[in-house]
Amino acid sequence: MKEEMGNKKEESSVAESEYGEPAQYDPTFNGPIRKRGCTDIICCVLFMLVILGYMVVGILAWLYGDPRQVLYPRNSAGMYCGIDQPSVFYYNILKCAASLNVIAATLNGLQCPTTQVCVQQCPNTFWGLSVTDYLPGVKPANVFNQSLCLPTINLENTNLVCSLPSKLSFLNVFSLFGLPSNINVTISGIMNATGDITNGFNARDIGVKIFEDFASSWQWVIAALVIAMVVSFLFLLLLRFIAPVIVWVLILGVLAVGAYGIYHCWWEYDNYNKLNASISTVGFTTNFGVYLQVKETWLAFLIIISVVEAILLLTLIFLRTRIFIAIALIQESSKAISHMMSTLFYPIITFILLLVCVAYWGITALYLATSGTQVYNVVALNSTQGTCGQIMGNVTCDPQTFNSSDYPGCPSARCVFIMYNTQGLWQRNMFNLQIYNVVAFLWCINFVLALGQCTLAGAFASYYWAFSKPSDIPTFPLSQAFIRTLRYHVGSLAFGALILTLVQLVRIILEYLDHKTRAAQNPCARFLFCCLKCCFWCLEKFIKFLNRNAYIMIAVYGKNFCVSAKNAFLLLMRNIVRVVVLDKITDLLLFFGKLLVVGGVGVLAFFFFSGRIILPGSSFRPQMLHYYWMPIIVVIVGAYLIAHGFFSVYNMCVDTLFLCFLEDLERHDGSVQKPYYMSKNLMKILNKKNQGPKKGKDKN
Repeated sequence: MKEEMGNKKEESSVAESEYGEPAQYDPTFNGPIRKRGCTDIICCVLFMLVILGYMVVGILAWLYGDPRQVLYPRNSAGMYCGIDQPSVFYYNILKCAASLNVIAATLNGLQCPTTQVCVQQCPNTFWGLSVTDYLPGVKPANVFNQSLCLPTINLENTNLVCSLPSKLSFLNVFSLFGLPSNINVTISGIMNATGDITNGFNARDIGVKIFEDFASSWQWVIAALVIAMVVSFLFLLLLRFIAPVIVWVLILGVLAVGAYGIYHCWWEYDNYNKLNASISTVGFTTNFGVYLQVKETWLAFLIIISVVEAILLLTLIFLRTRIFIAIALIQESSKAISHMMSTLFYPIITFILLLVCVAYWGITALYLATSGTQVYNVVALNSTQGTCGQIMGNVTCDPQTFNSSDYPGCPSARCVFIMYNTQGLWQRNMFNLQIYNVVAFLWCINFVLALGQCTLAGAFASYYWAFSKPSDIPTFPLSQAFIRTLRYHVGSLAFGALILTLVQLVRIILEYLDHKTRAAQNPCARFLFCCLKCCFWCLEKFIKFLNRNAYIMIAVYGKNFCVSAKNAFLLLMRNIVRVVVLDKITDLLLFFGKLLVVGGVGVLAFFFFSGRIILPGSSFRPQMLHYYWMPIIVVIVGAYLIAHGFFSVYNMCVDTLFLCFLEDLERHDGSVQKPYYMSKNLMKILNKKNQGPKKGKDKN
């Protein structure tokens, strides 16, 4: 026994030398420190300057940008369609179909290489010129539809002088609308083009049907999401009583599955052994299913599963005390949430702030992308006609005032959009401003998440360090933690968010380079990119873990980010086994909770929206839906987000109480002068107790 104690002391001294000294007793400490100062002021100032710059960029983008350029198509004269005249009429739809992106041509009218006009309603009949329409004296206004002509063409003042062609084609008269006449058209080409365009526009019909489905089922979707919220809420509260049962059922379930796997592998091995089915009789084959019919395969499976099962059993035996501690902390977290119910609704604030950040980023990116003025050049649709070759692409024009009669030697001259203006200081730095938009967006997103974590950590820490619960819990702990975080620690949160943002930027650059160079990569380059992306993914996960615990220490002690991150890391490394056990058990429990909420609500939504469950007195019927699976998908995604929001609060509570618990063990010894703050359940598991109350009887 003495030898074991000596070994433990030796291990403890080694741990202390490698991972710092344990926290010392402080008689003035009884929870989150109230007398604190501002931390990481330089980073706070830098973050504020970036936010101000972000606002300036947004204002300038709003002044110079015009999102109508991407929201509305334009006709060939540069006027927007979709406002007074909602439809765009394409003269030669075959050119749009010939382009590889029909939908892009539809949304960006000027990108489709044919003349377009804005019309109130597109024609729904096919028409062409008859022989009598070519007779002298026939007025164009009596033959053509003025609403389908270019705005610069007035049929009342236009003379139609044509000779009867030897080969009559309805495209011969399209030159009046700005089309060349030398177009080869076949019936099969028209049919193929019509099919392509129809497929392109079917997306709009599907979108309308989906919107109609939501309009008729939104009440039931909201009801399902409310059910998900209630189930998540009840699950977290009931963990106080059912956490041990759920954890041990899940652990024993995993062991039972492993035991059945051992039995099944042995049964298969025994059967194939009696049949003398050996791998030597099969040899090498690409049909891997054959290998499941030989005894060696099942023997290998048997050995692997047996080894894993043995490791799990030994882990369970030797770490049972730490499992009990993890369960007790989970129960204590449920109790803390029951005393501070407002914490469950804090994710709504985080969601609103994230929504503001995403909306601002999207709007700024849209306005920046449309900040350049449009450049129009005179282009001849038939370059071989007259003097057309002399003006192609060399003359700028204004589509609002352009008149083809100004170019008498080139009747097919048109004013066509070429590009956005890239001249000037603002336009030349457009790419840099988009990069700034992305960086500031990531920094703001990470800051909002950090603010939520630090606020919740401050609230839950005030619960743990209340000696007599619940009487010593401060009034409005969540509000106090939120104000305290914003008043003193914006710089520290911005510092941690900046580190995470830089790592995420490196990952984005790697993904971009990998995407751009994938076609030219050899196996060595692909392997290098894969390794780099994997390393930075792991680094991002580690930074998130370190930041999370650093924010807890900031909320409790009010130190700067670097000191808090260092103290949190050393504290966790001194208790690494407890960290791993608690982390895995919490992940297992919360995964089961999410599976219960999402799976249960998803199954209920499936039976309801598919008509297998019909509520009496309800006017809703599945026949009212075009796609019954759409509200089901919305319910499943919404239920997951709701469960994730609730369980993220719970996970933060567990992590905060765990760090406070480790600090409690190092600072106190249970004496009258240094009593433990942990619950009686935790003291019972650790065989510890307080010799006397410090401030009163613990009601926990």
